[in-house]
Amino acid sequence: MMSTLLGWFADPNMQWILMGSLLLGIGSGVIGSFTYLRKQSLLGDALAHAALPGICIAFMLSGVKSIGLFMIGSIVSGMIATFGIYAITRYSRIKQDAALGIILSVFFGIGVMLMTKIQHSGNGNQSGLDKYMFGQAASMMKSDVYMMGAVSLLLILICFIFFKEFKLVSFDPGFARGMGMKVGLLEQVLLFMTVIAVVVGIQAVGVVLVAALLITPAVSARYWTDSLGVMVIIAGVIGAFSGVTGTLISGTLSNLPTGPVTVLAATSMFCVSVVFAPNRGLIAKLWRRARTRQHIRKTQSLETARHRAGTVEGGLDG
Repeated sequence: MMSTLLGWFADPNMQWILMGSLLLGIGSGVIGSFTYLRKQSLLGDALAHAALPGICIAFMLSGVKSIGLFMIGSIVSGMIATFGIYAITRYSRIKQDAALGIILSVFFGIGVMLMTKIQHSGNGNQSGLDKYMFGQAASMMKSDVYMMGAVSLLLILICFIFFKEFKLVSFDPGFARGMGMKVGLLEQVLLFMTVIAVVVGIQAVGVVLVAALLITPAVSARYWTDSLGVMVIIAGVIGAFSGVTGTLISGTLSNLPTGPVTVLAATSMFCVSVVFAPNRGLIAKLWRRARTRQHIRKTQSLETARHRAGTVEGGLDG
């Protein structure tokens, strides 16, 4: 096991894959923080499943496996899904959560149908296309890693430049609108960045589980701080840890998809946060509860002692 890991670290291709997974985890954690705060966690899941038809159609039209073409197809498919969600909630009485469920199911069903058709088409280039379902970072080519890393860095840079604007829109869009900010445009930019983060992570984590890499680090980071800036940094660190861990384990153990391992790594960090976070963690809550009970018992003991002392003094005076 250790020799295999050392061999992987010595491999230049593996180094690039690890770097791509690390940047992907950071970018997903950063974008996921704003998605989580805006109460759009399920949106990432819907967009991830909606990307599958775009991937399949891009392959059917081009006949080649190109992450660039897949990104274009996924973005188009994701934007159509977003418009569908907006149209359902705008022109019907269906709530947003139900609309997300409808779009998620319909687009994923179409994607599975197209994937099945491609696999039975006899096209030799379709080998490995099913990796997009559950992810396989080790199958990425150097050009894929370059694009993944470049896009992740771009997302991080945009969040850094417009951090104050995104922060205000996420917490108080009404106040931001009153200050003259173009809230609608900023929300569309955040939505588009969410689509990009989902699309970039599909090859490494897979369609089914990429939303977990987007949301779980942000939820875990929320346990550790009340500051958005610190939360974004912690979410990026947790996302990077999850991406690198998933890539290493899936590359070390044969036939193990990256997506589930990455999600399990992120989930383990969530469990650690739930238990050990200093203010919101389970241990901290139990400690505060025990301290409160001890204080109450001490106060009651003092009150009882004072009452008894008063009773004794009253008896002596009588």
